Amino acid sequence: MTKKNVENHPINESNSNPKPSKTQRKKEMHALQQLGEVLTLLNDAQLVELNLPEPLQDAIMEAKRISKFGAKHRQLQYIGKLMRKIDASDIQEKLNIMKQVSSRQTGLLHRTERWRERMLNEKHALTEFVNTYSTADIQQIRLLIRNAIKEKEADKPAENFRLLFKVLQQAILDKENSSCL
Repeated sequence: MTKKNVENHPINESNSNPKPSKTQRKKEMHALQQLGEVLTLLNDAQLVELNLPEPLQDAIMEAKRISKFGAKHRQLQYIGKLMRKIDASDIQEKLNIMKQVSSRQTGLLHRTERWRERMLNEKHALTEFVNTYSTADIQQIRLLIRNAIKEKEADKPAENFRLLFKVLQQAILDKENSSCL
């Protein structure tokens, strides 16, 4: 065809929505395979929560048992192949929710630990905590702080130290739950 013929050639309607390129398909397959690899890192309860099709769940359980690199790589490729047959966006969405919950729990643990350390080391920390978390039982916390300090000085088991953590965590959770309502 000459240049003139190409310009006059009408555009084919089927070319307006072309199939994805081979490179694009390979990227999608690798992304599914990586998602499958993430699934192999989940515990059994989390896998059940995802409500995966049985063949995929069986393949994931098998991948968890495999320790040889080559065999594990082939199993992950198989998982990727199985995932092409299902809607992976639902799985990804549920994984994102699990990750958010996990991040929130980790944040709660860190906040609680910071408060416990402050209370054991700073005199005004208890007042700040009670001002922030009004549902907290100040007498119980004061007693736990005193006993935790005594335990540490006497090299006794840290029973009150752990109990203080639980009480503080519950007060923080109570405030978070009441603010969500």
